[in-house]
Amino acid sequence: MPKLRGEAFWRETLRSAHYVVAPMVDQSELAWRLLSRRHGAQLCYTPMLHAQVFLRDANYRRENLYGEACPQDRPPIGQFCANDPEVFVQAALLAQDYCDAIDLNLGCPQMIAKRGHYGAFLQEEWDLLQRMILLANEKLSVPITCKIRVFPDIDKTVKYAQMLEKAGCQLLTVHGRTKEQKGPLAGVASWEHIQAVRKAVNIPVFANGNIQCLSDVEECIRKTGVHGVMSAEGNLHNPALFEGRNPLVWEMAEEYLEIVRKYPCPLSYVRAHLFKLWHHTLQVYQQLREELAKVKTLEGIVDVNRELKLRCQEEIANQKEGEKPKEGLPFFHWICQPYIRPGPKERCRENGDSGTEKGVRGKRALEEEEDGNSELLSKNKQKKKLRNPNKSFDPSLKPKYAKCDQCGNPKGNKCVFNMCRGCCKKRAFKETADCPGHGLLFKTKYEKSLSWQHSQRGIQTPEISKRGDAEVGETAVLKEAGDS
Repeated sequence: MPKLRGEAFWRETLRSAHYVVAPMVDQSELAWRLLSRRHGAQLCYTPMLHAQVFLRDANYRRENLYGEACPQDRPPIGQFCANDPEVFVQAALLAQDYCDAIDLNLGCPQMIAKRGHYGAFLQEEWDLLQRMILLANEKLSVPITCKIRVFPDIDKTVKYAQMLEKAGCQLLTVHGRTKEQKGPLAGVASWEHIQAVRKAVNIPVFANGNIQCLSDVEECIRKTGVHGVMSAEGNLHNPALFEGRNPLVWEMAEEYLEIVRKYPCPLSYVRAHLFKLWHHTLQVYQQLREELAKVKTLEGIVDVNRELKLRCQEEIANQKEGEKPKEGLPFFHWICQPYIRPGPKERCRENGDSGTEKGVRGKRALEEEEDGNSELLSKNKQKKKLRNPNKSFDPSLKPKYAKCDQCGNPKGNKCVFNMCRGCCKKRAFKETADCPGHGLLFKTKYEKSLSWQHSQRGIQTPEISKRGDAEVGETAVLKEAGDS
């Protein structure tokens, strides 16, 4: 059966999905996808998977995709980050039986994506992207889709989208922010860019950005004409967003924890979800915030969740008639609601900083402070500074690592092949070679084994000769005895 394309793919395979949960690293795992589907989501993406790791590591495949088969989690789209056509397609071939489509991540703006050279940091390399999508479209039995960020210029964004469509992309998700718009500098996503892309291409388009409640979804579809709307932050703070409800936080938390018992995931994922769900409440009960951060078992997380619930119920019981939510929130803190990410100035006021130039810089800029002022460092870095007062977080002082010729990971400084240890080990084994820099001595050990074998032969030969001489002597004695 030929694979479906464009509108037919969206209509039949994706069942005309309008409400979409975004791919989120360590946050859109199976348990969260199932919770979101129960409360209105019609389509979910897997977390972003690293194509190269997925290709070489069977455990990574099992933990992130193969072990998650669930009839209720259909249709899913598997997302990969990659920068090599062959690696991307080979990884996608291993994943395609578990997904209804494969998505290429061209939207991640984080520093790890810059270091790994993937995500939004490929958006200027159109020739490479064309080759990746053309090859995937040719080799895969499921459609290929893309998630992108926009350029500041609308016309360039439109040409970018048209290039991806021409290469074989069957569905496009457009995040209406540039790669520079992230963290405190995220700002407002441009629906104008999304609308321009929707009008310029003939494939389905999903919009991403500025989605905090169901009315935002409806307004986005009306203004941009897109086929569906994707939510990330809004979904994390209110998994019932697509139902148009604002439930009690503990209802969603308890339901999620029950799903986790059936479909386990790393504890760090669970903790991160509860930090999002209870975000506003944890500003009130700071002690429980610390406990949630330290707890090391699922039962411990359940206990903290129960205590948060009891505190809120007690607060509700003591509530005065006509009392309104504090801190300018639309609802009381125990109700699922949007979290508006503060801008640089608001973030500085939250941290107690002044309005100086240093004070208004974003979180990532603070990490680059040359003076290492502990007041401008995160809590984690302040702890490291206490352990080692001479430690500096100035990125210009960090050693620059040369890349492995094979995979792009840092190579060994003394490697004879200019590779990381993993790649070096494979090559040294294949070629029976030595790499003293990595302590790999395949050639030396092989030569020693040959030498040992030769020495064993040398030891055995004299023994055989002596045994032969003894036998000849014994025969002569017997002959002499017979003659007598």
